[in-house]
Amino acid sequence: MPQPHLRTRSKKRLKTPLPGGKKQVHYKKEKTSASTCAMCGQLLSGISRLTPSKVRKLNRTKRKIWRLHGGNLCHNCLKNALKQAARTL
Repeated sequence: MPQPHLRTRSKKRLKTPLPGGKKQVHYKKEKTSASTCAMCGQLLSGISRLTPSKVRKLNRTKRKIWRLHGGNLCHNCLKNALKQAARTL
């Protein structure tokens, strides 16, 4: 019987052959969702699509984009937002 956290149909099941000729069920991990822009919904480039435990092991410079609204807005929406902010001043 599989472990309790694997008893779900949302996990992908792979039947992998073992050296003895038997087949065993392996469970694939779910992919994390990609980061998207808060305004337009476009995928954010430069942000890795990893689980939180693997993101913690990355270098600090590879975790997020080091600009204003780095992990929230894409570059085009940030450019437009900065233009709008400058026009209202």
